[in-house]
Amino acid sequence: MSDGELYEQFIRWLDKAWWGLPESEHLMPAIKAFYSPEEAELLTDIPFSSRNLEELAEMKGMDPAELGKKLDALARKGAVWRSVKDGKVRYKLNDSFFTFMRGPFWGAKPDEATKALAPPLNKYFYDGFMEQFAHAHTKGLRTIPINKTVEDPRRILPYEDVVKYVDSQDYCTVSYCPCRQRKNLDPDSPDCKHPVEVCLHFGHLGHYIVENGLGREITKEETKEILKKAAESGLVHAISNWEKGADTICNCCKCCCLFFEAYHVLKHDKSHDVSNYRVRTTPETCKACGLCVERCPMEALRLEDSPEATNKKGKVAVLDPDRCIGCGVCVYKCPTKSLILERREEIYHPPKDAREWMERWFEDKKAVSKANK
Repeated sequence: MSDGELYEQFIRWLDKAWWGLPESEHLMPAIKAFYSPEEAELLTDIPFSSRNLEELAEMKGMDPAELGKKLDALARKGAVWRSVKDGKVRYKLNDSFFTFMRGPFWGAKPDEATKALAPPLNKYFYDGFMEQFAHAHTKGLRTIPINKTVEDPRRILPYEDVVKYVDSQDYCTVSYCPCRQRKNLDPDSPDCKHPVEVCLHFGHLGHYIVENGLGREITKEETKEILKKAAESGLVHAISNWEKGADTICNCCKCCCLFFEAYHVLKHDKSHDVSNYRVRTTPETCKACGLCVERCPMEALRLEDSPEATNKKGKVAVLDPDRCIGCGVCVYKCPTKSLILERREEIYHPPKDAREWMERWFEDKKAVSKANK
């Protein structure tokens, strides 16, 4: 079988996962950049759910020790998930969303395959890859407010209090932001000036990351310091979009984040799911400095002439409430404290767990498929 046939076979297999691989002129270059022909052949038919090494070795007709060595290398590359259960090593193939948008780009020192992947992948991102999220009502990340930007912290729900969430974790890690890393590795993309080592992970995902050299373990205090640094830089805290077992806090920028780009560039109806808060402005104290307009990742604020203005410019910050995601990025740096996050009228309850999130996602996918028939 030729290399081209091996890659085509592998693409058909990857396409069977929850996240598909739409046709594009940029798909094959991305696949070839990251996977060698030997890796593509080995990974074809590897299940997307965990299997014991012995079971996989029998499936592939290989010696377990030899196969384990190859799969361990692919786990360090972010292409395979490695875990241990009841003393047995287990592996599964990571889907294309995990591999293309997350795993390989977490590492501080990406390998040559990851560097080669970035340029064609960035083109593929715009040419169909993200279309599967276009009509999803429940997004992959949910906004959580920056600490101390909420008007009445006593009313904040447990799953949206970032400090309490960190305090509840027993294993914290940090990696490079995969979106920022993917952009910075591409010579055709402008370098992002925001901090890069700000992607936080917890629990089983955190262990996978550290064990495979894709990040490092940190303390709860270090985690909170990273959140503070992110807030200073104008990054949006965004957490896995389910209540129980959330394992990720991203710190997102408008220029690189895959969900912000989906909104601003690809014109999806929203980026992240919103927090249960929205900005309230105080025109009387606003000095029209424009800092909030500059920092808002959703372009939800603008300066307008107003009779309520008390500054020399005669302008105040005005909110477009439909665009506000309730992140608190604008509130955090307002020099006159003219902005605050207040509770929304309708409360958004995220899925209870990752399984319910996936069920919602598939329901949206079915609805779109039915509408297109």
